[in-house]
Amino acid sequence: MLIDKSKIPDEALYVLNKLKENSHESYLCGGAIRDLILNKTPKDFDITTQAFPEQVMQLFNHTIPTGLEHGTITIMVNKIPIEVTTFRSDGEYTDSRKPDSVKFGVSVKEDVLRRDFTINGLLYDGEKVIDLVYGKGDILNKVIRCIGHPYDIFNDDALRMMRCIRFSCQLDFKIHYVAREGIIDNAHLIKNISQERIRDELVKILMSNKPSEGIFLLSKLGILQYILPELQLCVGFDQHNKYHSKNVFNHILKVLESTPCVLNIRLAALFHDISKPETFTMGEDMAGHFFQHHKVGADKTREIMKRLKFDNEAIDNVCILVYEHMARYPKLREGSVKKLLKRLGEHNVNDLINLQIADIIGSKPPFDFENVVLLKNELKRIIEFKEPIAVNQLAINGHDLIKLGIKPGKRMGEILNELLGLVMDKPEMNTKEQLLKIVNKDC
Repeated sequence: MLIDKSKIPDEALYVLNKLKENSHESYLCGGAIRDLILNKTPKDFDITTQAFPEQVMQLFNHTIPTGLEHGTITIMVNKIPIEVTTFRSDGEYTDSRKPDSVKFGVSVKEDVLRRDFTINGLLYDGEKVIDLVYGKGDILNKVIRCIGHPYDIFNDDALRMMRCIRFSCQLDFKIHYVAREGIIDNAHLIKNISQERIRDELVKILMSNKPSEGIFLLSKLGILQYILPELQLCVGFDQHNKYHSKNVFNHILKVLESTPCVLNIRLAALFHDISKPETFTMGEDMAGHFFQHHKVGADKTREIMKRLKFDNEAIDNVCILVYEHMARYPKLREGSVKKLLKRLGEHNVNDLINLQIADIIGSKPPFDFENVVLLKNELKRIIEFKEPIAVNQLAINGHDLIKLGIKPGKRMGEILNELLGLVMDKPEMNTKEQLLKIVNKDC
């Protein structure tokens, strides 16, 4: 099977060839070979070698012992990292996360057999692809199959179950039925995996071409109940609402499917209706209602994202999107939109609009985007004309008030906020002369 060698950086070939020139059996390996066969450009390249770590470090000038206990050395060539790992076999994985022991000096076949999926088990020696696990056929047939028995693969590292689903979404491959059954039987083992590793795989699923398919598979194969139990409660939950033709979970999947590939938007889409089950009430009209679900949902989103160890900035931005996802105005009032913009922040405006559009697409047709368009245009106008939405945008400040005899303190803050409320409704009032006149009059 031919691959486009021009897609392999010179730095990776340099490391590979130098190892081979020094009589060390070596291969490019892993997902890079899979991507080359699919005519994609890999993001990074790994090498597996017969050489021991000490021998690798002697051959190259700039090396970093990034994982000596697992036989891994990172070689820097022209500031590009190339990861080199010694052929190894793994001992038992008693914690479903990492091997208790590692054995070096094994054959390349033994090294390949410890890997996860056949599509990731291919090798390249610089001239040809070497397939010891029938991975080429699975790539051509678009199938994800375990190397060995799924029980062993997933017990060795439970995160492989999420990786399997992630590859399915990224590559548009089907998961082999034996692997699917293996995930169902071992889903509970995901509880042994750190929240950081779960977060990273979840993000990759959300940023794939088919994020909704990934979340669906997480639920169907039994993993979602352990990593996002709050979302699992939405599965099959009937909304009893004329504006929705889907249950809560299917609505969320449709919204997620309709978003652009922006992480904050996709996270907000995933969580925007997560509190509908707990806020559900049935009205006298026999229609379902979800009062304050946006507020409760924002609080729950914060709890979930903290649990998954997201950074504070991401948490704040996603939570405000969840909180404001219902902020649509049938009759726009300028002051209300400015207050929204103040809460939202200019940097979140486009994300909110995209989320709202996706939310409408996820509801029952026909779709009416008029109010979202009106909101978008009004927000855009306020930003372009730099109309004040914060105290620091007023034409006067604390120094001006001090000159009028007003002392710094609570009252000064109240005055500035009162003036802000005035100019948010009437931006033409935001001149130093008029604001000072108002203050003098009131004082």
